[in-house]
Amino acid sequence: MEQIRLANPADAPFIALLGRVTFTETFGNLFRDVDDLQHYLNTTFAVEKIKNSLEKPNNVYWMASVAGLPVGYAKLKLKSESGFIASHNVSQLQKIYVLKDFLSMKIGRRLQDSLISRAVEHGSDEIWLSVLHTNERAIRFYQKNNFRTVGTHKFKIGKETFDFMAMSKSLVP
Repeated sequence: MEQIRLANPADAPFIALLGRVTFTETFGNLFRDVDDLQHYLNTTFAVEKIKNSLEKPNNVYWMASVAGLPVGYAKLKLKSESGFIASHNVSQLQKIYVLKDFLSMKIGRRLQDSLISRAVEHGSDEIWLSVLHTNERAIRFYQKNNFRTVGTHKFKIGKETFDFMAMSKSLVP
């Protein structure tokens, strides 16, 4: 049985582990230096850092589980302005991470629906995200869900520089 629920600080170890595994599954092969990848994983997905993030009022996390096992999570940042969008009433879809073996179950779609519902309830006019320009599966997913490209930017991790697309979706009917 599948469940999606709001996460709480006690979920930090699960979110940290899911983040490490899903990031490595998706992007690990893009790193020439394994130390750069490990440093990023150790800092970005540290349990204490995730716990602190869960406690911030503008961050909302959801956990997805199947048969009681954590298989994914999502993070929404309320009031997260972007240089790509003129509105100041914007939220950011920061993460939707689902273990590879569970992608076919459409858990990412249900997590996204939860994020968008919360952003609408919060009164956001628009929601935006960043996606690696070579992550075709994710780009197709967002395009299918009415996100449009609004810009590009770079992100550096260790020796690697990655090109990202900024995408946005209007939440105003």
